[in-house]
Amino acid sequence: MKQNFPSRAFLAIALVLAPIFSGFIPASAYAQAQHATLVQYDADTDLKALAAKGNTVLFFFATWCPNCILTLTELQEKWSEIDPSVTLVIADYDQETALKAQYGVTYQDTFVLLDRQARGVKLWNAGGIAGLNANVRAQ
Repeated sequence: MKQNFPSRAFLAIALVLAPIFSGFIPASAYAQAQHATLVQYDADTDLKALAAKGNTVLFFFATWCPNCILTLTELQEKWSEIDPSVTLVIADYDQETALKAQYGVTYQDTFVLLDRQARGVKLWNAGGIAGLNANVRAQ
């Protein structure tokens, strides 16, 4: 039976973008500022095309994971602090088993930095925005 509920990944993205659409961050200010790009991973996501454009990071989250919730909350509160060259692709840890296997992910709240050919070049857990920016800049 098909459910008509939004996917967990969609809910995570909505959490990150809520300040913009709720008026917490004026849409005009958000549109004028350089900012990171957010993508919800699904079967049609072309990671090679995204990675070819620049800094692409996968984030594997689980809705039951307290650390993941903290990370998503920080993303929501401090989105403007993320390196604007970053494309952050949010993937559901419980749903995306093939993607996890492809990148060697064995734990939720995991980030994977991709090179321009979409190969995983760095993998780390947690660290929030500071860790995200530091790992992207270190490449």
